[in-house]
Amino acid sequence: MKNIFIILFFVPFLLHAQQYDLLIKNGHVIDPKNNINAVKDIAIANGKIAKVGNNISATESKKTIDATGLYVVPGLIDIHTHVFVGSTPDKFANGIYSVSADDFTFKSGVTTVVDAGTSGWRNFPLFKEQVIDKSQTRILAFVNIVGSGMSGKPTEEDINDMNADSAASVAEKYKDIIVGVKIGHYTGTDWAPFDKALEAANKSNTPIFVECHLPQYSLHDQLQKMRPGDIITHSYEQITERMPVVDSSGRVRSFVLDAQKKGVLFDLGHGGAGFWFSQAIPAFQQGLAPNSFGSDLHRFSMNAGMKSMLNIMSKYMAIGMSLEDAVTRATWNSAKAIRHEELGNLGEGTVADIAVLSIQNGKFGFVDAGGNKIEGNKKLEAELTTRAGKIVWDLNGLAAKPFRQ
Repeated sequence: MKNIFIILFFVPFLLHAQQYDLLIKNGHVIDPKNNINAVKDIAIANGKIAKVGNNISATESKKTIDATGLYVVPGLIDIHTHVFVGSTPDKFANGIYSVSADDFTFKSGVTTVVDAGTSGWRNFPLFKEQVIDKSQTRILAFVNIVGSGMSGKPTEEDINDMNADSAASVAEKYKDIIVGVKIGHYTGTDWAPFDKALEAANKSNTPIFVECHLPQYSLHDQLQKMRPGDIITHSYEQITERMPVVDSSGRVRSFVLDAQKKGVLFDLGHGGAGFWFSQAIPAFQQGLAPNSFGSDLHRFSMNAGMKSMLNIMSKYMAIGMSLEDAVTRATWNSAKAIRHEELGNLGEGTVADIAVLSIQNGKFGFVDAGGNKIEGNKKLEAELTTRAGKIVWDLNGLAAKPFRQ
């Protein structure tokens, strides 16, 4: 009877002591927003970050993960993806060219993606119902100025289906999801599509996302029209359809640097054809590093040179970027670009989207869209990912119990 009394007496205190659901201890935390670059502990409760500090006791948590020797960063944000997956053949919008976000994100430390205008103002509700609402990955979106989105020619180039009022109205209705207006995949000479996208962005107070598949528009004129905070992607592309940012003498064009100074944001937009070392390396050396590491995830890029967002970050580390700078661009810079500053950081009270990364040392090859290779001696890998405090990826069983036969 006495023993039962003792157990009943101490149980409430024990439960109270375990105030955290998950504790990540001894990891090297990199949180650019909060200027943290040091070994810290992170405690999680009710899906949010409850405490970031030193020597948080494991007795206070229901589960503890030892992240010694690993890097703990905010969940990565990929601002250029195509995830409006469906059964329609030969299409991105509700089609097989898009991919399911959950199949690729968590294993790369990505917890938030932004769909790059795969849906337009007409079919965004279907995208939301069919994909966004059913995904563990947080999916935000740029809405295409074309009502039918990326539905292929000729509908994708129908100026009559480009409506600024409709796009702005949808962006306002779903303002918690839609982060801007997308323009791209137009081969005509009329500036009406670009101007309509700008009009919709002005009405919805959002940025435009400019995909550079606009061969009849000069790069100079596009950048001139863009406002501070607007985003251009495929920034280091070298294809015949558009002028590259680096000229034939290896110098970044002056009007490109002027646009950067004005506040235009340069997203990587790797994809299958959007990233070339011949552009990216001299641009990096001359101060035109990407503001964000959009992967342009889709059916054709994931198994080509792009591979994953962590592979992109590793490429830039091979080029000369520090880990801290790469994390900044993959997290806090991206959150600011899409105007969701509640994301991309590890501040107390924020949603517990976290990536625990290892650095693999060895000899690695990194490939661009032209089949060119550079070598590096470090490669990032996602060991563990949490989405809203829930473990959604655990590569080597950091959170698993040891098996005993």
